[in-house]
Amino acid sequence: MKPCMRGKYGGKPALVAAVILSTTTLLNFTAVRAATDEQFLYVDVSDITRPPIGWIEFCATHSAECVTTPTTPRDVVLTAKAFNDLVRVNKWVNDAIKPMTDLEHWGVIEKWSYPDDGYGDCEDYVLLKRRLLISAGWPREALLITVVRDKKDEGHAVLTVKTDHGEFILDNQADDVLPWSDTGYRFVKRQSQHDPNVWVAIGDPRPALLTAAASKQRR
Repeated sequence: MKPCMRGKYGGKPALVAAVILSTTTLLNFTAVRAATDEQFLYVDVSDITRPPIGWIEFCATHSAECVTTPTTPRDVVLTAKAFNDLVRVNKWVNDAIKPMTDLEHWGVIEKWSYPDDGYGDCEDYVLLKRRLLISAGWPREALLITVVRDKKDEGHAVLTVKTDHGEFILDNQADDVLPWSDTGYRFVKRQSQHDPNVWVAIGDPRPALLTAAASKQRR
């Protein structure tokens, strides 16, 4: 996966600023629910596929987090508060972590790790957002690390949050939490809801013409 960097460098904000509940966020939540086409609430998940090498190596160094047993899939009930929590976590991590490629950071092409020193690339942002949400009581089964191709057709990682109102994306390249179909990305594979160590291929249920139009609109 090529470096997946945030468009601008962000400094670490005051925590109190990161947790303010804004009227804009609530309006965005209402708009998202109204605008999401029910036909495209969820991506198509197909066959089991190979996990990214970054995840395999992450598990080798964080074995306690990866030793799991299969569980029943769970979706989040998407209330206004839950949506606001997603926005807060997404923006706080985006602002708190400074982008740095794995080659600059670790001297290797690919390494998934928690950005505990304040630096990381897209997978590291995802890992931290996932950890924060799980620590706050969100079900692991609804927080799925996802590999996509971005609008430049380069590899990128985001966090999919599976809810009863569709699948939403936490992305280090955007502070807005968007429905998956509004990102302009091509979805490749992600963790299974049953088992985070099992990865499944992803298809796109939208017609090709609609997919191209959505990508063009997001440019």
